[in-house]
Amino acid sequence: MKTIKFGIIGAGLMGREFASAAARWSHLPDMQVRPELVAVCDKNPVVLDWYRQNFPYIQSFTTDYRELLASAHVEAVYCAVPHNLHAELYTAIIKAGKHLMGEKPFGIDLSANRAILACLQAHPKVFVRCSSEFPFYPAVQRIGNMIETRAFGRIIEVNNYFLHSSDLDPAKPMNWKRMIEFNGEYGCLGDLGLHVCHVPFRAGWIPKNVRAILSDIVKERPDGKGGHAPCRTWDNATLLCEASDPVSNALFPLTLKTLRIAPGEKDTWSIEILGTKASARFSTKNPKLLQIMEYRGGEQVWQHIDMGHETAFKSITGGIFEFGFSDSILQMWAAFLYELTEAKPMKQFAACVTPDETALSHRLFTAALESQAKQSVVAIK
Repeated sequence: MKTIKFGIIGAGLMGREFASAAARWSHLPDMQVRPELVAVCDKNPVVLDWYRQNFPYIQSFTTDYRELLASAHVEAVYCAVPHNLHAELYTAIIKAGKHLMGEKPFGIDLSANRAILACLQAHPKVFVRCSSEFPFYPAVQRIGNMIETRAFGRIIEVNNYFLHSSDLDPAKPMNWKRMIEFNGEYGCLGDLGLHVCHVPFRAGWIPKNVRAILSDIVKERPDGKGGHAPCRTWDNATLLCEASDPVSNALFPLTLKTLRIAPGEKDTWSIEILGTKASARFSTKNPKLLQIMEYRGGEQVWQHIDMGHETAFKSITGGIFEFGFSDSILQMWAAFLYELTEAKPMKQFAACVTPDETALSHRLFTAALESQAKQSVVAIK
């Protein structure tokens, strides 16, 4: 089996998820490639203790990303850092000749994203993708197969949402995602937006224009020092887009929602596709349930299908058992390593977000900011 030696830069929540996914790689019996974690970097040395305790085979721990990139042992890097650091670190990783899995939004703004993609164009041998886990749920894989086989007929409408609720609590302390200098002007779009763009973009449903309604709901939060600090990022975003169906060339409404304040929703990703021949609905609120309606005239009846562990990349887990978020991360990493070594994805919807798709998301989010400011529809440039 081929081994790819990885380093992690930014070893917090998602870094730990990747390390844990690498540790359970034996769950994927058919994979011909596996990750090996050899180096970890975080500016906070305390964060590194968890890795020392759980992964005694890691060779290098550092607080300086340059030291990690200088290592000849590191072939690829997972980088999960605040948005304001994306351009600096992603370009440094690419210039060092390391393959990269980066986090959304792939640059704090459009100019940062363009700088990253320009660097990648100058180093075409480096393989680069962006993290997005939710399309790897079995129900979404089934929906992806329906898109590929054109089972929906003419698309009538598509809605894709990602909903949080924890920010409803005004006593929740301030963190970097509420600070414009670290998170950027996109606010919740930068943090959550690629999650709702991944499937539509991969389907070829490209937004032509957008009317955005962005909401700043909680104006300030505790600063951890006994006082309060202003929240200067958007809490909620609703984007109504006009998209084109590449099959029929017809336009249809595409609605994308990224909400940090969605009462009652802890961490819910959902998609609904309505078509003239078939329709489908899925939400992680009920991760086993896929709803499909196939219309052939007569009565219109929604089927409720229980999904098991029916994954893109075969797992040792029995097909009757439930699928969860940590499983989606494992599948996403399998997709990254498969495409890295095979030079193509296993299939259309079993693939990570591409740099070009991040660029499209930045054009959409930039237009959304303009739409909010002008209170009008803005074309995607």
